[in-house]
Amino acid sequence: MPTKPMDAIALLKADHRKVEDLFEKAMKARDDDRKKELVKQICTELCVHTMIEEEIFYPACTGEAEDDKIDEAYVEHDGAKVIISELLNSDTDNEFYDAKIKVLSEEIKHHVKEEEKRGEGLFAQAREAGLDLDGLGERMMARKEELLEQFKSGTLPPPQTRSFTGHKLQQGKPVDGGTAAAGD
Repeated sequence: MPTKPMDAIALLKADHRKVEDLFEKAMKARDDDRKKELVKQICTELCVHTMIEEEIFYPACTGEAEDDKIDEAYVEHDGAKVIISELLNSDTDNEFYDAKIKVLSEEIKHHVKEEEKRGEGLFAQAREAGLDLDGLGERMMARKEELLEQFKSGTLPPPQTRSFTGHKLQQGKPVDGGTAAAGD
């Protein structure tokens, strides 16, 4: 029996719940291979989710919702993409691996809360503006399926930032775990 198509907001909320569940499992995982697999799933889900929001949902909301809400969403996505890239390019034995999972989870929780906030969140504003949420949902689901198929090969494209531009980051010395004498 075919499933009923979801409107855009239902689709995005379903993604949010799925990622929340994956984060919970990843933070409880004791086996490094299992944790790494869960983190890859999280990163894949978040990459696809951000792409469909940025390509389809946010442009549809532009001019219909408060511009600052959309601007903040792009910046929050970009901050998450930096950590996603870090996680995808490191192993569980990396000193900061678990901390990066936790911080990414917290960033995503904040982002979800902002989007889903009753009455004034981006989703509420999209509904109030009368956007064609069914049509957007169909387009987003088609793009999501396309992206998931594309990513089945196991490699994700490097995340693209939209609001972080022109910065040249330099890698500093690794944290020494507090073994250096004060004042070094």
